[in-house]
Amino acid sequence: MSNATRSSQDTISLFDKYVIPNYGRYPISLVRGEGSHVFDAEGKEYLDLFPGWGCNILGYSPQRVIQAVQEQVAKLIHVPNTWYMEPQGELAEAICTRSFGKAFFCNSGAEAIEGAIKLARLHTAKEKYKIITFENGFHGRTYGAVTATAQPKYHEGIGPMVAGFTYAPHNDLEAVQQLVDNETAAILIEPVQGEGGVNTPAEGFLQGLRDICDENDMVLIFDEVQTGMGRTGEWFAYQKYGVQPDIMTMAKGIAAGVACGAIIAKDEVAPSLRPGMHASTFGGNPIAMVAGLATVETIEAENLLENCQQMSSRFEEFFTQLKEELPIIEEVRVCGAMIGVDLSINAMPAVQKAMDRGLLLNATHDTVVRLLPALNITEADVTQGCEIITEVLREMADEVSSN
Repeated sequence: MSNATRSSQDTISLFDKYVIPNYGRYPISLVRGEGSHVFDAEGKEYLDLFPGWGCNILGYSPQRVIQAVQEQVAKLIHVPNTWYMEPQGELAEAICTRSFGKAFFCNSGAEAIEGAIKLARLHTAKEKYKIITFENGFHGRTYGAVTATAQPKYHEGIGPMVAGFTYAPHNDLEAVQQLVDNETAAILIEPVQGEGGVNTPAEGFLQGLRDICDENDMVLIFDEVQTGMGRTGEWFAYQKYGVQPDIMTMAKGIAAGVACGAIIAKDEVAPSLRPGMHASTFGGNPIAMVAGLATVETIEAENLLENCQQMSSRFEEFFTQLKEELPIIEEVRVCGAMIGVDLSINAMPAVQKAMDRGLLLNATHDTVVRLLPALNITEADVTQGCEIITEVLREMADEVSSN
């Protein structure tokens, strides 16, 4: 194994030979990063407004996380969950004292969703097994999680799907109520839909779901895989909207890019995930746990919830003004460090145009330019990113006008 960095093309050739091509990849090999900036093998610098698809909530190379992981690796890399380990207890305390209940640790958002589905069925009456989810939601790629994802494109060619899932339009309480019957165990929802286009809940919608669950002995599950760990400007989105779920799933930013997921369950719900019913071999491993603790410490020590709110306002102000200028912008949706700019045209060309200018962003749901910037993004980086996006969207608007 050489210490020399391969060129991007050499790495691409290696992938072509040995890696299953199930991802559409950009022809760039990234090798290092700092803050909200990342560098490719040729030394080109990019401003990343979508770092780690939301996992790098502290950007690249956060110092507290680096130090914590380095120290832990020298002591214990892995301990089975048949033993106690201090870091797991400490991270559980750190998360639950900032939210509620008790924690179960796994490795990813999809794993957390699978465990939450199982817990909801175990906790409710034996005849209850159905779960209501929402159109344009996204919950993961494993079978239960992808069935819960009410987007037909993710189901193509892999049926039959898991039994028991029914789908309601987002923000439609009446449709939800009509789906509830004596076999319904739970409602599962992202408080803010991410992959679906940064769709926020209508006023009273989440409380309405809470009421439906309470009235029908059902469990309310919030998928906070993307919205958790300060992404919305609060520790968790449920706090922003004032509606507490029975179960909450987490992943992405929980350990600032180290693989980690979690289920948080109310004290009265948690014991239903009894010994022998669920497990995760690598879940709660000491490396991920100390990374998570360092993430919590960084967010608080650097006042990143406040910074998130301030930078969110800057993004919203900027894109709202741009909307007045460019008719191709249909809607601007901002919730903390979740930004969606919905266009009247295909948003995908914006990704390449921005990349050519040294900016990384995402396009989702066909027409939405999506940003998930780090919580510690600077005002200068917000300004730079918005200026490049302005160039890109103006160019795309001109192309529409000339056709």
